[in-house]
Amino acid sequence: MIVPEIGFKGQEKISSAKVLVIGAGGLGCPALLYLCAAGVGTIGIIDFDKVELHNLHRQILYSTEDVGKSKASTAAEKLKKQNPHNNILVFEKMLSETNAEKIISQFDIVVDGSDNFLTRYIVNDTCVKLNIPLVYGSILKFEGQVAVFNYKGGKNLRDIFPEPPNADDVPNCDENGVLGTLPGIIATMMAQETLKMIIGSDVLKNQLLIFNTKSWNFTKLEY
Repeated sequence: MIVPEIGFKGQEKISSAKVLVIGAGGLGCPALLYLCAAGVGTIGIIDFDKVELHNLHRQILYSTEDVGKSKASTAAEKLKKQNPHNNILVFEKMLSETNAEKIISQFDIVVDGSDNFLTRYIVNDTCVKLNIPLVYGSILKFEGQVAVFNYKGGKNLRDIFPEPPNADDVPNCDENGVLGTLPGIIATMMAQETLKMIIGSDVLKNQLLIFNTKSWNFTKLEY
């Protein structure tokens, strides 16, 4: 609250905010930690998956004792210990076209940490329909991307990529790997954009930030 741009009123906005995080994985875990620590009043977690050993280098909410447990429920349990004042809502299910609107409509902002294009486009299209801003992030190997879609009349995912690519043509972390620290870097940026949006600061509207951690090169594209 001692940050002039935030203050008591800004912290009140954060405490009143409702943020849904899609996926409690590599991007979701760090984003959840920082949003919870910042005092976001209501945090939703949707993930149908269970913790696996090979996830642990990047999914930092979990330990070896959590292998086989529900990601969403385990994440909620850890977050409640970090900040017991937050309201944590758990959705142990796969987001789909049939349930997306019902779930997403309960929140002010969506943070998309999903790992497949089908989910990304369902989330994007639902946010457009409900006029809810979407914080987007993606990672692969050493490179990540961050954007804010559908914010104050801004453009959305389909304005950059009108149709999802063929799933077989797209590399993913399970097949091509990712350095474990990269999701933390990108997810922290996503949390930063989320908090800035809540307090009314400028965000990456109609911009795509591409960050190569191998060369430490930032590219910001306007679209």
